[in-house]
Amino acid sequence: MSARPFTTLIIITIGLSISLRGLALLVWGTDPVLLPAFSKGGPLVIAGAVVSLQSLWIFGLVAVTLAGLYMFFEMTYFGKAVRACVINRTGARLVGINPGIMSLLAFAGSGAIGAAAGIFIAPITLATYDMGFVLGIKGFVAAVIGGMNSVGGAVLGGLILGILEAYSAGLVSSGLKDAVALIVLMAVLLMKPEGLIGVVAGRKV
Repeated sequence: MSARPFTTLIIITIGLSISLRGLALLVWGTDPVLLPAFSKGGPLVIAGAVVSLQSLWIFGLVAVTLAGLYMFFEMTYFGKAVRACVINRTGARLVGINPGIMSLLAFAGSGAIGAAAGIFIAPITLATYDMGFVLGIKGFVAAVIGGMNSVGGAVLGGLILGILEAYSAGLVSSGLKDAVALIVLMAVLLMKPEGLIGVVAGRKV
């Protein structure tokens, strides 16, 4: 199959993303919106670290999402069908699986998870019309750090990136917090492009 259709889809996706951000800018403007936290009360102090109650909600969402994804991909027909399309799209079509429907299912599921993440994060980071762009970059960096084919690796990569951002903001400057993700991305791609978990798994084979 020619690579041209995939390139066209990528260009269309980027253009649609820019258009949606522009539409959101016209509707909601550039002013950040503060959403109320889910729980009232002051932050918790754990081993000298200050943890907001909203962060606990976020950790809970991560745990529920990971458990739900594991059950979906391992214990349901549709989850196994999505995995089959990822591994071998032609083979999946030959056994009666419609890759188009599976792609739509995966797209809708990822959008729902992204929307839930935005709702849970907004009380901490404020809600803006383009907040998903930076968060998407950081999510991609986390996946690259842990390995693109490992869910657990993506979680580990997110924790590593969060710790690096926190230390850089505290020790250097808070203005460099978002730049850390790009610096880490370039370092990982240069030294360990298969990711940390990918390296470990490769050594076990």
